[in-house]
Amino acid sequence: MSNIKKYIESGILESYLLGITNPVETNEVEQMASTYAEIKSELDKISTSLETYAHTHAIAPNPVIKPFLMAIIDYSERMQKGEPATFPPILDAGSSIDDYTNWLNRADMQPPGDFKEMFAKIIGYTPGAITAIAWIKHMAPEEVHDNEYEKFLIIEGTCNIIVDEKVHSLTPGDYFPIPLYKNHHVQVTSAIPCKVILQRIAA
Repeated sequence: MSNIKKYIESGILESYLLGITNPVETNEVEQMASTYAEIKSELDKISTSLETYAHTHAIAPNPVIKPFLMAIIDYSERMQKGEPATFPPILDAGSSIDDYTNWLNRADMQPPGDFKEMFAKIIGYTPGAITAIAWIKHMAPEEVHDNEYEKFLIIEGTCNIIVDEKVHSLTPGDYFPIPLYKNHHVQVTSAIPCKVILQRIAA
């Protein structure tokens, strides 16, 4: 029994469950677990503890990452199929919704009806600028940009963009640039998703 206790206290069971034992050690642990109920029981306890720890300390992924990753894949596939590259105008205080009509009216630039929090379609890409049509249902989480300027032109719906706790209420046609190094997030205030032209320009 003392040998089993020493084996349990050696740390090899934790290493086994973390997948860092070598083949010889792995085989040894599995044989010990099949032979001794105490070791099998301890493996179960450690496994449960590790799972609980993982759930307790899990970090929710940024909900912006997946829709923009999918938008990049979609854009790449469109280019491979022969869609010509286009170069949307740079957003500024003089921009209007009409400047983007060619992209906004395209049948393939619409979101699916079942998208979750956010959906995006890239309409232009260069090494220095990326432009997309984005739909936000409820919110976009807090973030800070150190090396790119983020700009919004509201197309449909309404939203608040909060920059360092200052609220900016925006409606269709409004343009809003995000300053560098400022914490900001978006809260949709309309019953429909807030549809925007979103542009990121290298600083």
